[in-house]
Amino acid sequence: MEISILVLLLVFFSLLLLNVPISFCIGLATLATMLISIDFMPAVTTMAQRMAGGINSFALLAIPFFILSGLIMGRGGIAKRLIECAMALIGMLPGGLALVNVVSCMFFGAISGSAVAATSAIGSFMLPEMKKQGYDVNFSAAVTASAATTGMLIPPSNILIVYAIASGGVSIAALFVAGYLPGILLGVSLMLVCAGYAKLKGYPVGARLPLKLVAQKVAAALPSLFMIFLVIGGIIGGIFTATEAGAIAVIYSLILAVGLYREVKVSELSGILMKAAETTAIVLALIATSSAMSWILSYEQIPQTISAAMLTISENPLLILLMINLILLIVGAFMDMTPAVLIFTPIFLPVAVELGMSPLHFGIMMVLNLSIGLVSPPVGSVLFVSCAIAKTRIEAIIRPMLPLYLAMFVVLMLVTYIPAISEFLPALFGL
Repeated sequence: MEISILVLLLVFFSLLLLNVPISFCIGLATLATMLISIDFMPAVTTMAQRMAGGINSFALLAIPFFILSGLIMGRGGIAKRLIECAMALIGMLPGGLALVNVVSCMFFGAISGSAVAATSAIGSFMLPEMKKQGYDVNFSAAVTASAATTGMLIPPSNILIVYAIASGGVSIAALFVAGYLPGILLGVSLMLVCAGYAKLKGYPVGARLPLKLVAQKVAAALPSLFMIFLVIGGIIGGIFTATEAGAIAVIYSLILAVGLYREVKVSELSGILMKAAETTAIVLALIATSSAMSWILSYEQIPQTISAAMLTISENPLLILLMINLILLIVGAFMDMTPAVLIFTPIFLPVAVELGMSPLHFGIMMVLNLSIGLVSPPVGSVLFVSCAIAKTRIEAIIRPMLPLYLAMFVVLMLVTYIPAISEFLPALFGL
């Protein structure tokens, strides 16, 4: 069994260092591990069966739907309206533009389900405006990147669907509802840092708008924000499933982008569909190969071995959960969220359950943890996008990121050790 772990890790990380696509790294490492204890033909057949079985799930249909709706919303003029709404509501507070940046990213991240999309859409509007108002460009880029991660928790979120599949059946609806409080807590903590930083640096405060104009800006953004209530309200109310909610989200985003706002032309839909198909293919390839890896991990009893090893180090749940968090923080800095969730859920979930942690609570903790990886070098994709928009360097953005990292870590610890933050709302709605 020690040989199996060694082969799995050696092949996986060797291919990763050679810049082989992550799904191929997972698949080839899994096949190499299978060949240790299974003959070639049975191993290849088992690999194919597990890959096909891994994506043969009705729940997975929600992913392409939410990807497509997110792309349509991203091109449909939603970002501008959300920014104007946030500016009207909180632009007059200390560090107003930074706070608007955070709130806009929270709104757009929740609507699009993508941190990269939120960074690109909101950053393109907010970063030039913040620079014009005298905000440090590196601080502005750091705020945009960190705030965009809130969309990974505030539903609808594709990564929560991936975790539901990887965990073996945690309710997608429960995960969606559970993500609200941690996501909002994360956003509020970032806003507190922004307000303090702006006060310290003496950044300008926005003018208070007339009530009539505030009402107009809010009304203009309401159709976009309504999608969140439509999707989540329908799921909670039992009107439709998470998969059906994805289809509803596509239809509603088309009505907004093509019909109401007229920001997307019918001729542009083919390009959007192609991009959605490409992204979906990448995600499903990861899920397929990771399903095969999960099987070989179970076959070789690797999760049980790791669980036993961690429990021998200490019987203190607080210490073990801290160890899991530190490992995931390191993993998140080098690996994208989807493969990380697919690979490490079957490894660490049994340990968490053994400690009395619910799979729902663990999922929210894991997604929040790996969200920090999206803004952590050397791989942090969201950090790179934000730097590209701001036309700055990674090394320049790290210093203003430090207080934001601290805020994110504090929220992570609160979510880890206070189960009610994740479990209160699902329990309230009977999920």
